[in-house]
Amino acid sequence: MDDQNIKKTKKIIENIIYITLATVDANGNPWNSPVFAAFDEKYNFYWRSAKDAMHSQNIRTNNKVFIAIYDSTIPFGAGEGVYIKAKVTELHNINEIVHAITILDSRAPKKLGKADNYIETSPRSIYKATPEKIWINVDGEIDGFFVDKRLEIKLP
Repeated sequence: MDDQNIKKTKKIIENIIYITLATVDANGNPWNSPVFAAFDEKYNFYWRSAKDAMHSQNIRTNNKVFIAIYDSTIPFGAGEGVYIKAKVTELHNINEIVHAITILDSRAPKKLGKADNYIETSPRSIYKATPEKIWINVDGEIDGFFVDKRLEIKLP
């Protein structure tokens, strides 16, 4: 695996502050949600959401998600994206919540508040997505036709 694609993957993750979170409900119906997110040194992703949001409900039913981080600001045909298969955990441990808030606050334009705002009876929770696989899109060709392919990336 070349360093150029690893650098490109990291740059996209660092520059795009919203991830698109794909979930499914108990009946297999898909749901997509853009959420503001931050990541740690292991590329775990954190976000806060209302507990009754559809994607939060879906995660409680099925914690397998797919994340797309796509830079749509560049010209047509030059789009670059990172794709992540992950498992999500709703955080309940106060130390984990404090850690997640610290990471989110470092990226957010305003502070998210105290950890107590995300426990027990709060209408919001903080979630952590742990990647299982990560890909980046690369140019490919099949029978002379351009195709978008995915290359698996191993991030430290």
